[in-house]
Amino acid sequence: MPDPFSWHPEPELIGFREPAEARAALEELGRLTWGTALDWLYEEAMRRPVAPESYPDMRRVFFGPSNDPAPAPDKPATSGEVLAEFRDRVGPFAFGAQHPRAYSYFSPAALPMSIAGEVLAQWLNQGIDVWAAGPVGAFVEEEVTTWLRDLVRFGGGWGVLTSGGVMANIMALTVARDVHLAGLLGRGDPPRGSALEGVRVYASDQAHFSIERGLSVLGFPSETLRIVPSDDRFRLQGAPVVEAINEDRANGLLPLAIAAVSGSTNTGSVDLVGELADIAEREGMWFHVDAAYGGAARFSTRDAGRVPDLERADSVTIDPHKWFFQAYDIGALVVKRRADLLRTFHREPEYYRYPNPEDAPLNWMAYSVEGTRRFRALKLWLSWKHLGTEGFGRLIEHNDDLAAYLAKRCREGGDFEVLPAEPELSVVCFRHVPPGLDRSKLDAYQDRLQRALEVSGEGWVSTTKLRGATYLRAGIVNYLSTEADVDRVLEALRRLSRDIVAGR
Repeated sequence: MPDPFSWHPEPELIGFREPAEARAALEELGRLTWGTALDWLYEEAMRRPVAPESYPDMRRVFFGPSNDPAPAPDKPATSGEVLAEFRDRVGPFAFGAQHPRAYSYFSPAALPMSIAGEVLAQWLNQGIDVWAAGPVGAFVEEEVTTWLRDLVRFGGGWGVLTSGGVMANIMALTVARDVHLAGLLGRGDPPRGSALEGVRVYASDQAHFSIERGLSVLGFPSETLRIVPSDDRFRLQGAPVVEAINEDRANGLLPLAIAAVSGSTNTGSVDLVGELADIAEREGMWFHVDAAYGGAARFSTRDAGRVPDLERADSVTIDPHKWFFQAYDIGALVVKRRADLLRTFHREPEYYRYPNPEDAPLNWMAYSVEGTRRFRALKLWLSWKHLGTEGFGRLIEHNDDLAAYLAKRCREGGDFEVLPAEPELSVVCFRHVPPGLDRSKLDAYQDRLQRALEVSGEGWVSTTKLRGATYLRAGIVNYLSTEADVDRVLEALRRLSRDIVAGR
């Protein structure tokens, strides 16, 4: 079968072939590509979560003796040759999120229907900025973001898809600056420069780094973000926020916003959103909730109460490429008032003009900091149609149950510590405490144990710092995992511990 994308003299280009011949060639390319993907899935990803090589070793293997990227290829290669290089150089070193004992940084195993949606989206290649560049893409995104607003229980308002939580959080802060702060200052134009001085935004020590980054990108002084300590379950409560606000007002500062988190990356903690919403309403502040991870709990009738009061926010971040099990990338920002996004982001260059305003379509560039965007909505649209809200809810409950099981097994074993003892959602922070090990060495020991598990290929967890101590962290967003897999991870950690403690 001739290769449709090899560069040959013009008559051999796909555009010069008879349709039947071109289709046959493309079908063969599809067969080869899908087969390569399944080979990777079953021969690599399901065998071990990560390759054992360290970063320096993997870099040397990938780049070769020079340890630097090779120049761009001058000559063409067949699709078979290119896919063979993928199998040799890329596949063996990719993170295998599909491995049933991969408990990672919210990198889920993508649903097969989501992957199918990505394939179709790339063939359609809709540009989601102006309606004319991707007309049906605009409609699919409008439908999907309506579903997201309903999931959060906003009812009205508006939503827009983003590259992820960082972009969504930055956009939410931009709206808070250009709409809410402008109102507080009595300005008709968006505040800039010195107008941003003396402003305060409140978040906990578990807030995502993108809150601080966003304020910096938006031109706020470094002291704008006031970190308020979380409680013993890593949640932000209302009382210390009130105390901080009162202190700042007494010093002539202007409280602008509270940035809560529902499902922190570090521990899965959920701030007391209801209390914080009361404060924001009483104080006339913008209220944003970062539910990038935890918002998915709203799929479950049983577990929705773990992330309460999202509907009381002015803006909510939610990331389908986390706990909706979607292929990268797809995040979202939903807001209470559609006009807030338009006021913040709407620009209309001459080349997007419509002579008849009544004919002007939905142009998504008016609602986002991004211009042209990928057709992100299609994969989620297909997945939601396929599973339904009920099906997503069952997957969420399964992960929450696995996290509860992991915490329970750790407590029962006697040689693990869990913090907090009961997980809020599906993140479990725990550490192994082998008998007789000097506690002053526990932190370094956790790092060595995590690396030993990584090298063994039997599972994967990350590490984090909690209250100054090192913990192992399992972020269970894996619908392929089972209780038996949890047990195998703990068994592997105990077995690997013996060599580490013995100094081998």
